Amino acid sequence: MSEYEQIIAIGDIHGCAESNEALLKRLDKDYGNSPVYVFLGDYIDRGPDSKKAIDQLLEFDRDHECIFLRGNHDQMLLDAYEKYEWDLWLSNGGNTTLENYNCRPGKFDLPESHYDFFKNTVLYWQTKDYFFVHGGISPALTIKENLESEYERDQFLWQREHVYAKENKWEKTVVFGHTPVKEPLLKENMIGIDTGCVYKERGYGILTAVVLPEMKFIQQEIIDF
Repeated sequence: MSEYEQIIAIGDIHGCAESNEALLKRLDKDYGNSPVYVFLGDYIDRGPDSKKAIDQLLEFDRDHECIFLRGNHDQMLLDAYEKYEWDLWLSNGGNTTLENYNCRPGKFDLPESHYDFFKNTVLYWQTKDYFFVHGGISPALTIKENLESEYERDQFLWQREHVYAKENKWEKTVVFGHTPVKEPLLKENMIGIDTGCVYKERGYGILTAVVLPEMKFIQQEIIDF
């Protein structure tokens, strides 16, 4: 068993605030503030209300122990806000998030508490038994080797090779989001829980949480659209 008695990981929210609120209420009702809640990133973009989703997470964090990982969409927001690198974010759904904040490219009035939220997200989090990351890590390397490589760390937000690999060299179970799947992905040493909440029109439309070490999946159908 992990040094943490219970961990609950939550997949990509992508601005689906109503679905996120419904899932968090269920988790709070059933588990309260005993577990560590690990959010796997991509809180924003494409969904109807990214701003509200961040407000919900800030509120939830007040009386629950939360770990907020950084997703590639969260990084693109920071790159636009801090470095004025707008093109990549806008081509990946950033326009919907700007609309939620009543802003436009080049004039992004991000509330300080929200900026602090994004800035304080972490690239990964691990325990004795689990390694949590948004995108994934190289299956050809051990977790230790992934962490030691600057190149591989740069890929943590975007990595997908592991999803299609026949085997991996990891020392513990890697839990990730980023790559939409119709059902939670369970393979050797890996758990993928991005069930494409925001992609209902593509046949996904589920927000998934996994309770560890029980390996219990709790799912919320999208109610935002």
